[in-house]
Amino acid sequence: MNFKELQEQLAQTKTTLVAVSKTKPNEKILSLYEQGQRDFGENRVQEMADKYAALPQDIRWHFIGHLQTNKVKYMAEFVHLVHSVDRQKILKEINKRAKQHDRVIDCLLQFHIAEEESKFGFDLAEAKGMLEAEAFKNFNNIRICGVMGMATFTEDEQKVRREFQALHKIFDTLHTNYFADQPHFREISMGMSGDYPIAQEEGSTMVRIGSLLFGPRT
Repeated sequence: MNFKELQEQLAQTKTTLVAVSKTKPNEKILSLYEQGQRDFGENRVQEMADKYAALPQDIRWHFIGHLQTNKVKYMAEFVHLVHSVDRQKILKEINKRAKQHDRVIDCLLQFHIAEEESKFGFDLAEAKGMLEAEAFKNFNNIRICGVMGMATFTEDEQKVRREFQALHKIFDTLHTNYFADQPHFREISMGMSGDYPIAQEEGSTMVRIGSLLFGPRT
């Protein structure tokens, strides 16, 4: 599938395409940029910062990898959306660094929906505890815009569908209980190259696609 075909498919459900450009050279990013793509995802802060400095300034950079607190400062000036907030400590650090740059940084809460032990993320009880904590009320330089999750890497499509449905239910629960009056809480980031059609059917608003666009990772 080429870029335009993928764009057209996602446009049917108004799903945002985040082109996962990790490990890919700037020339390949520019090739998609010249076709109109503006949202790119990286999983290493330093690589993203280097690309930010070298590439057009209207690119929206999404951080999609596991984030360490000591790396937040290197992207706080420019990152568009952090998909992978998986603990309160990270949210506190993002808030701190955003304040230093007089910014409000948009974030998604990452949930553990897969059976694989290697996946990071909150469970619903942990997220509720954080959102109800006094400390969260003082995070004035972050904005929670939705949720993110990764399904199990499997050929069992029903299993993947159940995991995406579980994430959508988490989104609905948080929206109803904590964000009902906040229109920016609208993103469900789920779906990658191998499972994005299922994610799209289950209500994804944002898919993270790399190998379909750029070829296998090097």
